[in-house]
Amino acid sequence: QVQLVESGGGLVQTGASLRLSCAASGRTISRYNMAWFRQVSGKEREFVAGINYGSTHTYYADSVKGRFSISRDNAENTVYLQMNSLKPEDTAVYYCAAASYPFGVLTTRRVDFGSWGQGTQVTVSS
Repeated sequence: QVQLVESGGGLVQTGASLRLSCAASGRTISRYNMAWFRQVSGKEREFVAGINYGSTHTYYADSVKGRFSISRDNAENTVYLQMNSLKPEDTAVYYCAAASYPFGVLTTRRVDFGSWGQGTQVTVSS
């Protein structure tokens, strides 16, 4: 099973940018769809962005479309989430996730992702 470690979170003001990184180890992620989810305390974890194994398809939640961008560097075994024009409602713990099985269709369902990082806190002040 792959181990995922997120980094890059922090406290920023409204309108600022952050770049989250997700470093994978233990297994190459090049054959796996990857995604970012986020969770606010007391609420369900929600899908934010996903990228397929070949980087030919990406998908975003409506709430972040046009502001966030997901990318991957398979050579570095790393996935990124560039977050621009941050809003207070983006405040959450952000989790990186790897699909349970190689290849396949990119989905937004939590159940399709079997490996998760520990999360990184993003706080956007108004």
